[in-house]
Amino acid sequence: MAVTTKQMSLIVGALGALSFIFGVIAENKKPASGTPITGKDVVICKYPADPTVALGTSFFVFFLIALGSTGLAATMLLWPTITEHKHLVSNVHYNLETTCPTAKTGLLGGGAFLALDSALFWLVSLMLADNAREDYFDDVKGGDDADAVIKGSA
Repeated sequence: MAVTTKQMSLIVGALGALSFIFGVIAENKKPASGTPITGKDVVICKYPADPTVALGTSFFVFFLIALGSTGLAATMLLWPTITEHKHLVSNVHYNLETTCPTAKTGLLGGGAFLALDSALFWLVSLMLADNAREDYFDDVKGGDDADAVIKGSA
């Protein structure tokens, strides 16, 4: 059974909304910085437990499933997610002046808005395509003028 335009619109809209929600939550939960713990010739960064990487990954997966049409949104989603994961894994620094950085602030939120915009553009496109299809098939199926045009062109 084929997916109808209305079903596709609901799917794209729901997945776009989910990606937007996960992106905004990830941006709000991201810590500003970690806590530096100075050792002998090394600084270990202790980061608070936060769901940024998991939410950023969920955000990107829902965005790809929804449409994946905006390269800028994909970049703004992946860059801070990968950077934050890198900071969490590589938390030992040999520079004693380090401030325990985190991913750039604002990229997840901006990517969330771009993903929502992209989903809304697809939703509008699907609605317009469905409307044009219904208008076309109504003209072809019904009315004497449509039959005359079809018979006259044969």
